[in-house]
Amino acid sequence: MIFTAITGSIGCGKTTIANILRDQGYLVYDIDKWVKYLYYDKKFLSIIKKFFPETFESDIFNKRKLRTVVFNNNSKLKELENLIHPFLEKKLRHIIRTNKNSGIVFVDVALLYEMNWDKYFNYVILADVDEQTQKERVMKRDNITAEEFYKINNVQMPMDEKRKKVDFIINTGVNINKLKREIFCVIESINNNG
Repeated sequence: MIFTAITGSIGCGKTTIANILRDQGYLVYDIDKWVKYLYYDKKFLSIIKKFFPETFESDIFNKRKLRTVVFNNNSKLKELENLIHPFLEKKLRHIIRTNKNSGIVFVDVALLYEMNWDKYFNYVILADVDEQTQKERVMKRDNITAEEFYKINNVQMPMDEKRKKVDFIINTGVNINKLKREIFCVIESINNNG
């Protein structure tokens, strides 16, 4: 197995790259979906209620309220990460064990370096785009303000630092055909270097 991470900051195009890879028949795991699953797990929600009671209204969890709380208070964000990250790492290790003979396996993981997960991967691909495009994508997709975008973006490792650490950079601010060509060139390079 060649274990390959797809990373990048919010709105940089990780999901687009992941979807193109899935369409080509590659196995792609999405860490954000693992997190979303947690928010439907009653046991996990009871833990969230204990640490973040203000995010519940009449026993109904409000995810948007949680996002507001953690992105306005760095210590609350760390508290939430300490609850979520152990679950994610356990799941990642399971994925590694169960896919030993699967060729190239991709994992879409925004906080790769922040969680110190780069040690698990053979290669890292960075989804990259200019900040203005990134901001516009996120504001439109998540229906948030520019201020909210910057709060979320600023808790992630700066893109300049990520660019120095990765094996491949794919610019997602291009048309779909050019983007596919870039992705296929990266796959070819990974296969050649095994």
